[in-house]
Amino acid sequence: MKKLELVKGDVLQRKGDSNSKVFLVEQGLLYAYTIDEKGKEHIFMFAPKGWIVADISLAPNTSELYIEAIEDSVVIEKKRSSELNNTSNIKLERRIAVLQNRVIMLMSASAIERYSHFIKTYPEIVQRVPQRMIASYLGITPEALSKVKSAKMKNNKK
Repeated sequence: MKKLELVKGDVLQRKGDSNSKVFLVEQGLLYAYTIDEKGKEHIFMFAPKGWIVADISLAPNTSELYIEAIEDSVVIEKKRSSELNNTSNIKLERRIAVLQNRVIMLMSASAIERYSHFIKTYPEIVQRVPQRMIASYLGITPEALSKVKSAKMKNNKK
């Protein structure tokens, strides 16, 4: 555990860095964001005083998010709890990781990319749930899902 003093614009973590740390904001304001392939920034969350911000991605030890100070800030840097081998914490962090990835996908990925990710994440349920539920999960209409599936099949045939 260590205390860090940051100035506005300091980046605590970049995409691809180790994601083994958690940051508790004692003073100031941080935010976590991702940058898509077009260079557009998508804000995942803000972390004011008293909040915790961390990247809990599914990729082992690889962050998906940037974490940056919006204001001069003081944070406490801690190791992630999964390093303690606590089964409950590991399961909770895995669930948070899935939710984090989902939010980032909804913010920045195309409908085809979101559908492809859904199939990879939930291969066992694709045939078990109604298409309207899949469309809702992806944030699109059932009609748009039909178009996405057709486009994906065309792409797979190439």
